[in-house]
Amino acid sequence: MQYKQLGNSDLTVSEICLGTMTFGQQNSLEEACGQLDFAVDRGVNFIDAAEMYPVPARAETYGKTEEYIGRWLSGKPRDRFVIATKIAGPTRSMPWIRSADRQVDRPNIERAVEDSLKRLQTDYIDLYQIHWPDRYVPLFGGDKYDPKNERKTVSIQEQLMVFAELIEAGKIRYLGLSNETPWGVCQFCHLADRLGLPRIVSIQNAYHLLNREFEIALAETCHLEKVGLLAYSPLAFGFLTGKYQQETPPNSRIGLFPMFGGRYKKPYVQETLDAYLNIARKYDLIPAQMALAFVRSRWFVTSTIIGATNLEQLEENLSSLKVELSEEILKEINEIHAQHPNPTP
Repeated sequence: MQYKQLGNSDLTVSEICLGTMTFGQQNSLEEACGQLDFAVDRGVNFIDAAEMYPVPARAETYGKTEEYIGRWLSGKPRDRFVIATKIAGPTRSMPWIRSADRQVDRPNIERAVEDSLKRLQTDYIDLYQIHWPDRYVPLFGGDKYDPKNERKTVSIQEQLMVFAELIEAGKIRYLGLSNETPWGVCQFCHLADRLGLPRIVSIQNAYHLLNREFEIALAETCHLEKVGLLAYSPLAFGFLTGKYQQETPPNSRIGLFPMFGGRYKKPYVQETLDAYLNIARKYDLIPAQMALAFVRSRWFVTSTIIGATNLEQLEENLSSLKVELSEEILKEINEIHAQHPNPTP
């Protein structure tokens, strides 16, 4: 396991981060603790959560992921771990989260942080992230910006001022973004500099073989602003493992929650996926490990967020650290990408 500095912070994070959105839905407390122990024993020091987890979000399970992490974390040396979580942004769904608007404003931020601290059983959160922007942007498969969808939003300046107070109070250490755009990253950075407020240190966006949109503009933006990428969904919701090629396993995430499979039915997805899986077969690689090794190899990725529903999956994913892709393999991957770039944004 290698460790990297996260953005311009003093946080040093493992190149693999344990994602936890299955905790409390597909994984029991005992299973969650088993995953955490297994990952930590293999060098993982970085754990990512969110107040809305587990996924799919339901009123009955709201906050359980953080609660499970808190139960595991209690009594352990807190400074050994980098704990990250997120505040949910505005949404018409999830009315059980805080208030009617769920905007990223002072009342919602302060309550969300206090609730997460309580569930996580900790005095501070190392990295606190805005799960998605308060303003309108195309999200989760949306690929076209339409100004007609703009809505009332909390100013970035106001958001930063509240987070600055929480950092000053020692409740959070650093601020990060998630599902953000180049414009958003620049605004957060430039306003922070101009007003003397805390800078963001990270962005958590999707990045995988079927979606390399981060490379187009965000890679430059984040490099110049010293913002580290935490790459989520590196296996494209499991499609890059190849397990959905013949049929959908009933206990898989798509089998249990078919509403998440929509973006993988878009044009050219299947033939592009087949092409990547053929590369793995050609070079005798486990498809999941090839996909994870590709993400980890990118110069702009600080940490790759992996998730699993059992220890066998987790062990296979962590074993991807032993895989280094040759220039020949990378050339073939890029040839496929050139034919069908980003079929699942």
